[in-house]
Amino acid sequence: MTTYDELKKKIETIIDPGFNKTLGEVNGVKKLVVGPTGVVEAEIYLKDQTKFEQQVKIEIIKLVKIELGFPGIKIVFFESLFVPEGEKAIKYLAIASGKGGVGKSTVTANLAAALIRAGKKIGIIDADVYGPSIPNVLQLDIKPLEATKDELMIPLEKDGIQVISTEFFMPPEKPLMWRGPMLGKMLVHFFNGVKWQEDIDMILIDLPPGTGDVALDVKSYVPKSRVMVVTTPHINASNIAVKAGIGAQNIGHEVIGVVENMSYYFNECSQKREFLFGQGGGDSVAKRLGVKVFGQVPIGQPLDKSYIFSGKEEAGKVYDAIAKEVLREMEM
Repeated sequence: MTTYDELKKKIETIIDPGFNKTLGEVNGVKKLVVGPTGVVEAEIYLKDQTKFEQQVKIEIIKLVKIELGFPGIKIVFFESLFVPEGEKAIKYLAIASGKGGVGKSTVTANLAAALIRAGKKIGIIDADVYGPSIPNVLQLDIKPLEATKDELMIPLEKDGIQVISTEFFMPPEKPLMWRGPMLGKMLVHFFNGVKWQEDIDMILIDLPPGTGDVALDVKSYVPKSRVMVVTTPHINASNIAVKAGIGAQNIGHEVIGVVENMSYYFNECSQKREFLFGQGGGDSVAKRLGVKVFGQVPIGQPLDKSYIFSGKEEAGKVYDAIAKEVLREMEM
């Protein structure tokens, strides 16, 4: 009868095709249990998990059931966390909201711009597949994507921010009408099929509102992604934003902070802040999630009539402060 140690050593000799190294070398076997009936349960971490999962699954099943004689095996695959020596790990931050209309995509784009001003290399995955907004917020000229020799997509770029979005693959003004499986396939390409710039520091993930399929899929593609929650001061938005934060925490993501968008309007005539949507929403969300408010962004439009505030404008200064909080929490 094969012992547990023999089983583990055998599985660790299987090659992770993404790294071309054994699972043992890349710490790819995270959980291995033999149940009372002899059925094996395993958690396997692979580079380009969705691309190579089926291939590696077949190899493991043949090894465990045919070669070693166990009655069965249950395998759950995740994206590998292993970083080869000499490479820099990319940090991922997902931007979430409970409901639409709170300015989540605008916050994502302006945070990216602030992080660029802080000297970081930034990319954005526009994971709001049915309602992609990032290209429009950045006023990005949309054109066919180029690819590398190994068929990785090269993202489009605006002001140093690299972007990948479904907006690049759909005819103008045509709605995206896909069921869940198609959405999942697109996200696989976004997370595993993009050639980001060298030494990229952080990728922001603009999530769709709510706690649906995409939020769950991100946990599989990027297990260590952290989350920032966007809300407005209004009680309705803040109550739903809490659900998005708790949902992220329940599936294992770390929520690092809250941004309160459209916090107030600064009246130039009276030189006073006017709280058009009430007060306290951001503080309420942060308290219930056990995190801090990174910043309160005022209502307004950039002086150049775009959607991105410069570092000299009041809102831009708020985003710069938010970026500093993000970098501190992300240990960068």
